[in-house]
Amino acid sequence: MKSVSLLLALGLGAAVIAAASCGGKPAPQTTTPAVDTNAERARQEAEAAAQAERDRQAREEADRIAAQRRADSAAAAARAGDEVRSTLAAMIHFDLDKSNIRSDDMGALDQKVAILQANPDLKIRIGGHCDERGSDEYNLALGNRRAQAAKQYLVSHGIDASRIETQSWGEEKPLVDGHDESAWSQNRRDEFEPTSGGDNLRRP
Repeated sequence: MKSVSLLLALGLGAAVIAAASCGGKPAPQTTTPAVDTNAERARQEAEAAAQAERDRQAREEADRIAAQRRADSAAAAARAGDEVRSTLAAMIHFDLDKSNIRSDDMGALDQKVAILQANPDLKIRIGGHCDERGSDEYNLALGNRRAQAAKQYLVSHGIDASRIETQSWGEEKPLVDGHDESAWSQNRRDEFEPTSGGDNLRRP
């Protein structure tokens, strides 16, 4: 009898142990989602490439703008230089057998004074001319007086005399071919040209 009870007890214990080991809910497990490192690396590389492209485009645009500004500045300086050269080269004219500066030419000479003051390295030559009437000797002397008159005007307005050369051409280089007052009036003139420092003229 005791042996039967012992067997029952052992069987019951085994059943309890089996139920404890097999029954009930399993213990929860924590899992970490798998990360696709290749995909993440590819995404980062794509973002870096896109940013590099944006940076490259930004640099190109900045370079383009800077180059355009330099070109605009150079063009403006060239236009200003052309205007200054044109003003400097503007001729003045004289009455028949006269070498005094006419009142309507003083403004042109005043502009030349301003240009010479703004460009201290600039030196010029003044060439005096005459019409065809009169002897060669007379016209050479008259052309010299005309060139000297313009030089004296510039010097009296503050320009160093050493910056101004004079030359007389007499009647040798007429501006206009003709044998009437219309041609003669244009040929009685002083011409102005730079001899040095005239490459990059600044506007007054």
